[in-house]
Amino acid sequence: MTKMIKFALLFLATWCLSAQGQSPVDHSDPYRLVEQVAQQTFDRFERDREKIAQSPDHLKLIVDELMMPHVDYRYAALKVVGPQARQLSKPQLQRFTDVFKQYMIATFAQAFTEYTNQKVQFQPAQPVGEQRIVTVGVNIVEPGREPISLQFKARRDKRSGEWKAIDMIAEGVSLLATKEAEIGGLIRREGIDAVSDKLEAQSAKPLVPARERS
Repeated sequence: MTKMIKFALLFLATWCLSAQGQSPVDHSDPYRLVEQVAQQTFDRFERDREKIAQSPDHLKLIVDELMMPHVDYRYAALKVVGPQARQLSKPQLQRFTDVFKQYMIATFAQAFTEYTNQKVQFQPAQPVGEQRIVTVGVNIVEPGREPISLQFKARRDKRSGEWKAIDMIAEGVSLLATKEAEIGGLIRREGIDAVSDKLEAQSAKPLVPARERS
């Protein structure tokens, strides 16, 4: 995984987490959502620094409790499965959705181990209108490095009108499209049950701090 992709995952987590005890996040505007949640998240990260240092898996708890309500993981799971979803039983699809959620939690939590006090700069908001999917640009600024330009996509739910995270684009690569190709291909070759087993096992592995990864 490249440094850019790691920062993409980190910022997606940054966007989607909301700290306990903070004012409610505005889900009616994707740009406002980004700014509010990013600030609240970095504040929470600083408050929990000692807990995370003692147990990196504390990040999973944070992501599970605070991030996932703001991520459309069901939409992402269905996109990954693709047309094959029509051939699956409801229990199979539900299990995969649940496992994929845990996989996302572990992925984003691992990305958080990359955090070393980076700053986020937001590109100007654009009119949203009736669009259901909006791309928002940001820059990740780290001392001694060139700014990292990222884009992420938010999707507006038809019923609630709320915006939630669905994708991140880094180095021109869509993370969701990457998972569609990677995991979708495994499902075609090995079947949904085998892939669910693999993702479940992978998600259960303890987090390894970035400084300890070779």
